Amino acid sequence: MTPGHGRPTRPPAGAGKVPLMASSSDVWLSSAIAWGLAVLLVSGCGTVPVVPDRPTSGALHSVDSPLARSVQASAPNPAMTGFLLMPNGFSSLDARVELASRAVHSLDVQYYLIANDRTGRLFMRSLRDAALRGVRVRLLVDDLYTIGGDEMFRDLAAFENVEVRLFNPFCCGRQSVATKFIASITAFEHLNHRMHNKLFIADGVVAVMGGRNIADEYFARSPTSNFVDMDVLVVGGVMQRLRDIFDAYWNSREAHPVEAIVIATGDRHDLRRAFDHAVDDGEQMRSIPVPATDMLGHRPLGRELDEGLQLVWGTAVAFADRPEKVNATTVEAARAMSAQMNIMDRVSASARSVVISSPYFVPGPSGVQAFRDLTGRDVKVAVLTNSLAATDVPLVHTGYARYRTELLRSGVDLYELSPTRMFRNDELLVPAMSLGRLHSKAAVIDESIVYLGSVNLDQRSDSTNTELGLLAESPELARQVIDVIAMAQRGSSYRVRFARDGVSLEWFATSDIGDVILTQEPEATPLMHLQNLLFGPFVPEQLL
Repeated sequence: MTPGHGRPTRPPAGAGKVPLMASSSDVWLSSAIAWGLAVLLVSGCGTVPVVPDRPTSGALHSVDSPLARSVQASAPNPAMTGFLLMPNGFSSLDARVELASRAVHSLDVQYYLIANDRTGRLFMRSLRDAALRGVRVRLLVDDLYTIGGDEMFRDLAAFENVEVRLFNPFCCGRQSVATKFIASITAFEHLNHRMHNKLFIADGVVAVMGGRNIADEYFARSPTSNFVDMDVLVVGGVMQRLRDIFDAYWNSREAHPVEAIVIATGDRHDLRRAFDHAVDDGEQMRSIPVPATDMLGHRPLGRELDEGLQLVWGTAVAFADRPEKVNATTVEAARAMSAQMNIMDRVSASARSVVISSPYFVPGPSGVQAFRDLTGRDVKVAVLTNSLAATDVPLVHTGYARYRTELLRSGVDLYELSPTRMFRNDELLVPAMSLGRLHSKAAVIDESIVYLGSVNLDQRSDSTNTELGLLAESPELARQVIDVIAMAQRGSSYRVRFARDGVSLEWFATSDIGDVILTQEPEATPLMHLQNLLFGPFVPEQLL
């Protein structure tokens, strides 16, 4: 089984998946490709940009900032790592903005996606405000989904104290994802590899990492669809490793200054004024409605920092793929640079139980066998993933469905998130009438070891994209992660099981009016089934 991800999910503002991995529901893709081909006939093919000269730099580690003092006051032991789990979207967004507002020395920020929506603009404004106070800001963004945000990233780099770099950038065709690939078609194998990491470090002493990108739907701010996700704030012993990981990506040959890719037409004053107009005017100025406590009883981070951090403590190891994984020319070479074994080695060694949340779950034959070996040793295994109706990448569900019967026969408990049951679950604080989708990547082993990060249990995370994760040993953190997953299982999911005949499948859930038993994929439309039937067999599993 491969942990995964950097899969291009469907982000806000209409961005789509990478061609050939695309959701079959991306009906815009064929017209975009046709338009892009017309552009190619006129302009010719582009090439991968030449790596420009750019300065290297290292992380700053503050020992005297207010954030550093808050961490020092809370730490029982400098070698230990403190954790604050953040399952609530509003609180998690507020935490990033709060840390940016309190940083005095540095912000190191690395994301797969920062959308040009109200959440993205709020986030970018917080980085600018920090830079204006003299904070050094280093922003690294994967170049796949910069569509519609090129100018925002370029213009932020016009401010003093700010550097912005694009990871594995496209040379041209920047009108859409489709045209990016078409304009660089000869480099498709290289550009299909993306940086899926998500990391936010303030003053070198506090980090936020996990599954969330920066866009409305990752923080329960979209009126149409929102992700169930998890982040964790970490301090203490693991921070040195996280600083080193960021530096490795920042200084890699794959990180290009945004100015070398998105050419400016005005002077720095004009760019700054355009950025100010983009982020200071509009709906993003509204305050974030942070609850007094989240589902775990945690207070907003500002109160935590003012009144004393209430963290759970343990030990932790951070791991990441090497940035040059995107240059791998074979699956074997990519896997040699993959962080996935850090998770699967621990899963395979479990003695009692494994609880997994993976939105894109394609275990493959080896993964099925690994789970069969576990259940054969009386290890209880439960997996929460998306249903066909909930997933934003339907073809991935086809890959998962190939193994569903074998997993059940192996004794694995399977739960599939329902998009409509989720918004009725008050514990998850998702806007009413928006569709729910699972996006959290987490695992708990033997009620004591926790994985959190960007890695999905799929082929893309294993052999295509770069990933970042955290393995923590903390029974209290493990209990919290299990509680959050259980909330989704209990109130927002269907349990998949065999029907009475022992062959066909049924989906079971409890409700206010009694038990619900369905014999078809819940809430999936005939069109969803038809699309997967037509396209699923032709998509190689390593692209799912």
